Amino acid sequence: MHFIIILSHIMIETALYLIPVQLSDGELSCVLPQANIALVSHIKHFIVENVRSARRFLKKCDREIDIDSLTFYELNRHTDPRQVSTYLDALQKGEPMGVISEAGCPAIADPGADVVAIAQRKGLKVRPLVGPSSILMGLMGSGFNGQSFAFIGYLPIEAGARARKLKEMEQRIVKENQTQIFIETPYRNNSLLAEMVKSLPANLKLCIATDITGEREQIITRGVKEWGKHPIDLNKVPTIFLLYK
Repeated sequence: MHFIIILSHIMIETALYLIPVQLSDGELSCVLPQANIALVSHIKHFIVENVRSARRFLKKCDREIDIDSLTFYELNRHTDPRQVSTYLDALQKGEPMGVISEAGCPAIADPGADVVAIAQRKGLKVRPLVGPSSILMGLMGSGFNGQSFAFIGYLPIEAGARARKLKEMEQRIVKENQTQIFIETPYRNNSLLAEMVKSLPANLKLCIATDITGEREQIITRGVKEWGKHPIDLNKVPTIFLLYK
């Protein structure tokens, strides 16, 4: 059974909705379309990375929402892969479902990609909603090549492997004119920055984008070596790093 509900100009289909979340604290309406906020009140099944934070987000969207009437399916690195294949049962029976990540857009550097892949294999409709992406917003504000770019994710922790990865990214920038985008665990941000200032060549530029959409948002591009002259404390601050020439 498939159905479409129309509520105040919002059409809700039998689909897997990918629901973006704020990147930082603040008013939802400043970063999320009103249509998103209204839509979540009419979905009863959610696949989430963390149930507690998902409940908090839904309460922000609708203070009157009956949280206890909702069904949550947790999807993170602790989830048994055998369970995930059953998460879309409600969707297959005709009910809309939502995927909520911890921050930003689901399925982008996020375990939600696994359940989207299952939906695609089963021929189920997937509906990504508009919302903030720190990766794209960092790129937009960097002044770097937006035609060719790669998101690397986390760099290796081991010093030798990380040095090799930085060298590989440097070569891609030079040979392919490709912007390199990556992240680090927030408490290691400062040590990564110090390593880049020390080891990367002066002809590269580094953009540091912090607390995107938040009150302390900064997106600043400087030559790599220039960052050594402008100390910045990135400890435990959500940060996107971008490299280009």
